[in-house]
Amino acid sequence: MFAVIYRWRLRPGKEEQFVDGWHRVTRAIHAQCGSYGSRLHQADDGTWAAYARWPDAETRERCSTPDPEGLALMRDAVEEYFPETRLRIVDDLLAEPAPSIG
Repeated sequence: MFAVIYRWRLRPGKEEQFVDGWHRVTRAIHAQCGSYGSRLHQADDGTWAAYARWPDAETRERCSTPDPEGLALMRDAVEEYFPETRLRIVDDLLAEPAPSIG
C-alpha cells in the first residue's frame, strides 16, 4: 500500500470552501480512481493536512482530476502549499471504531 500526506495553509475565511472542495475531490477520486479515501485534519499551528491511501503509487499517478470544479474550490482557498510526503506503508495498526447506531 501507498500513502501521501498533503499540507496547506488556507486563506482566512476560506476554510469552509476548502473543506467543500476537498470532499468533492476526495469522493470523486475514491469513486473513479480507486483510492482508499482520505482524512482531513487541521493542525495546532493552523495548517491543514490530509492523509490519503492508495493501493500503490502507480494507481495514484494514473488518476487525473475527476472533479475540476472541486479542485478549483480548493486551490482558491489555499494561501500556501507545502511539499507532499509520499509514504510506503510498512505496518498498519490503525483500528477504526465500530460506527455507532442511533
